[in-house]
Amino acid sequence: MGGQYFEKRPASARRPARITVTIRGRPFLFQTDSGVFSREGLDRGTELLLEAIEVGPCESILDLGCGYGVIGIVAAHLSQGGHVILTDVNERAAALARANLVANGTRNAEVRIGDVYAPIDDLVFDHILCNPPIRAGRVVVDRIISEAPSHLLDGGSLWLVARTRQGADTLRLRMTKAFDGADVVKRGSGYKVLRSIKSGA
Repeated sequence: MGGQYFEKRPASARRPARITVTIRGRPFLFQTDSGVFSREGLDRGTELLLEAIEVGPCESILDLGCGYGVIGIVAAHLSQGGHVILTDVNERAAALARANLVANGTRNAEVRIGDVYAPIDDLVFDHILCNPPIRAGRVVVDRIISEAPSHLLDGGSLWLVARTRQGADTLRLRMTKAFDGADVVKRGSGYKVLRSIKSGA
């Protein structure tokens, strides 16, 4: 039996692979394996999210549910002088993400293991980036959204991507409830990239 990518220790047999992708004009090399999300190549949702995000220099960024590290590593290279924390409950994914930091010369990032926001305790960020694990169930996805404001600085952004036919509009409603607003900032290939901004008190 293979394990789901959102399990702590996937039971699937190892099938290591390498992929090379060019994102925003820069080539990246990633080690992947079975038991992690999108093993065989960059999925279109992640690709669209990375086309959409707007991160600046010296910003603090959380890649929530990082898988083998694509989003966090790209974000780290976009934010010169910034710092990225990549988290995942999946120990195999976290190990791959650490290896991929090294492979891509990414020095302004670190990987932590744990569920949802547990690994970052009371830290706050300029951006939270996430391709949410829809198959992990509504409770997990609801936590990602509802707990995001307490982990964002004023003016900080939660960025999510989802398939339109797998509930992107429902996610937008939940984000609107948590943040008093959510915008579709990019769409394509049946996906929508959603952004909510935490307003100041």
